[in-house]
Amino acid sequence: MKPEKINRIALVLLSAAALGLPLVVRSATYLHILVLLYFYAYLTTCWNLVGGFAGVLPLGHAAFVGIGAYTSTILSLQYGVSPWLGMIVGGLLAAGVGILIGLPTFKLRGAYFALATIAFSEGLRVMVENIDRLGPFTINGPRGLQIPPLDTGLTNFMFAGKEPYYYSILVMLAGVLFLTYRISRSKLGYALNAGGEEPEAAMALGIDVARTKLIAMALSSFLTALAGTFYAQFTLYIHPKSIISLDLSFEIAFIALIGGRGSIAGPVLGALLLRPVSDFSRIYFGDTLPGMHLIIFGVVLILVMNFQPRGLQEPLTRLYQKVVNRLFHWGALEAAR
Repeated sequence: MKPEKINRIALVLLSAAALGLPLVVRSATYLHILVLLYFYAYLTTCWNLVGGFAGVLPLGHAAFVGIGAYTSTILSLQYGVSPWLGMIVGGLLAAGVGILIGLPTFKLRGAYFALATIAFSEGLRVMVENIDRLGPFTINGPRGLQIPPLDTGLTNFMFAGKEPYYYSILVMLAGVLFLTYRISRSKLGYALNAGGEEPEAAMALGIDVARTKLIAMALSSFLTALAGTFYAQFTLYIHPKSIISLDLSFEIAFIALIGGRGSIAGPVLGALLLRPVSDFSRIYFGDTLPGMHLIIFGVVLILVMNFQPRGLQEPLTRLYQKVVNRLFHWGALEAAR
């Protein structure tokens, strides 16, 4: 059996397991945890488009989550707009904001870009937290916005059980992974990798590095905002500290860096490994040591950067390839007998 066929079989089995998981896991609590795990894997994959392939370090992606969540929720509560349409509006608004942030900040190098994104995200949080109304829109300041669970169904993106949310975020994750795969093998992906690793050499070859990074930023911001709408519809309540916090921005970046930025599987592996750590640290240390999960992430990040600079996906990928090669050789030996 050829390695390519083994890879396809593994992908089919993994997809089947993900689709059938709610048939086995009947607990609403465990399904809730799985939904959040996929949610963070989705967010980190979106971050990876600019933070991985473009070679920069954005630390304010929670701002785009907040833009998506607040836009769709305000449009739904005040004007009766479908959350599905509000999701697209929020995504377009976030993409515009991402371009406005990228135009001046992509000229900055090193930590300056990261600091600029932190400043914007924190500025947005403080503004939302201290404003009750912005023109005709009710924001409610620190009290946040609550979505009444009145009309459940696909049209209103509101469901009584956890299973529809599970499949919704699973489809979103599969879609963004497929998009990342296509981009990584496209002209845009090659330009992003070249501009991220050696910008001067890329510009000498005629690549418009700033333009490709802006495209990645706009795409990443748009997709991240879609997750904001999902989160709002999933929890039915949003407020600035939960949806536009630096904790969320840092967690997204930590997961990507530990899992392996610039790779397709890295963000998902990072989420699978680190989200349970985050959940259990909140359960056991939430009252006495809030933020303990970020300290754990920081320690893990230091260890990974020292021993596996390219992230945990590299040794796991090597292990997987060894298994595939052994299966291939075993199959070849069996066929020869």
